[in-house]
Amino acid sequence: MNRAVEEGEPRMLPGAGRATVRALVIDGDRGFRQAFSLQLEGLGCDVEQVASGAAALAAIRREPFALAICELELGQESGLDLLPHLLAGRPGLEVVMVTAHVSCQTAVEAMRRGAKDYLEKPLAASQVHRLVDEALERTLLERRETGAEYASTPPLLETSSPRMRSALALLERAAARDWRVLLRGEAGTGKGLLARALHARSRRRDLPFTVVSCRAPSQQGLESELFGHAKGAFQGALCDREGAIEAARGGTVFIDELANLSPRLQLKLLHFLRDHQLERAGELQTRTASARIVAATAQDLPAESKAGRFREDLLYLLEATQITVPPLRERIEDIVPLAQSFAAGFSQRTRGARSRLPLDTRKMLVAWSWPGNVRELRDVVERALAAFPGGDLVPEALPARFALQPAGAPLPGGLYTVEEIEKEHVRRVLSWAGSLEEAARVLGVAVTTLWRKRKRWTP
Repeated sequence: MNRAVEEGEPRMLPGAGRATVRALVIDGDRGFRQAFSLQLEGLGCDVEQVASGAAALAAIRREPFALAICELELGQESGLDLLPHLLAGRPGLEVVMVTAHVSCQTAVEAMRRGAKDYLEKPLAASQVHRLVDEALERTLLERRETGAEYASTPPLLETSSPRMRSALALLERAAARDWRVLLRGEAGTGKGLLARALHARSRRRDLPFTVVSCRAPSQQGLESELFGHAKGAFQGALCDREGAIEAARGGTVFIDELANLSPRLQLKLLHFLRDHQLERAGELQTRTASARIVAATAQDLPAESKAGRFREDLLYLLEATQITVPPLRERIEDIVPLAQSFAAGFSQRTRGARSRLPLDTRKMLVAWSWPGNVRELRDVVERALAAFPGGDLVPEALPARFALQPAGAPLPGGLYTVEEIEKEHVRRVLSWAGSLEEAARVLGVAVTTLWRKRKRWTP
């Protein structure tokens, strides 16, 4: 549902647990506002419409919008003049300027002031899809990876896991020494948040942090996102545009899902890493740029390299500092604290009572294998609390697959007694030991003690 909101008019908050992307349409033309809002809503966006700069600034103070579509001419107001106020009022907001009267000079000025793009009205369906698939992919990357919008201190960075602590210690060293970094790990482990944390701890912290997701459908689009393009380089290239590397202005560029780059774009990235030089698409001029590259992938890049799909020389440059983010199933001591953090954040956002996690729920969470990692945990907690608002996160609120999972073996760090852990360890040693005496030597106990334990635990 979308509706126009004028100055001073209260706005209904989205329903609890609703997974949406917030977009703001700023245009004095009511017909365009409504038509474009319907397009965005059809792509899963939560849309608010405003007709003036004052209403737009009031809206971004209320809501954490990810995307704003702003008309160049707002009656007596200028969208160009409004642009820096929008960016200052909502850091991370991506603003796309639109107009029925395209001017390359105005487009260049809009990009200089911080606009993500400059498009001609009416917008084609493919352009609307691109706005959602690319612009929102970047701005919502951190949210999808970790649910970090729920907490002022991202819970992923507070860990009891030795493996995660080792990864964070290496990240701290890499940040201090300005190394290029390759983040490896399964989807949903929080690589995007770690890239932002690395930038925030580096000497480049006051410079831009730009994101390029290689999930984009076309290599042409990826080339433009990374390296920029010249006017006329392809259909729709209305004027020159700088890419993320130039836009970083010496800051950090995070390249997500690096393995999806084509061989030609891999070569262009290799040249930049070696020489700090690049060429925009459709342009022969070589430009010099400065940016720190932090890349991420869930793919096995050495295997991709052996198969001829990823350049070995590029892999060598990137993996000099490689940080492996462990999957959640190997960080079982973090599962309950993360779930509690997401539950507290969700309750705070929806202004509901703080939800607790009963013991049975915690046991089920720890026993699950979490193929979707932290992202899956965050979604499970949010949906469960949305389905059972105002109460504890009871086992019945969890997806049915949790109740059907087979009972797993007790593991150290889980919600098990010392005796349960000991029993499992003894069972495994006995399964491969050649005799009771050999098992007793391995376990460091007397044979009679082991015999009594086995007798007590055998039905």
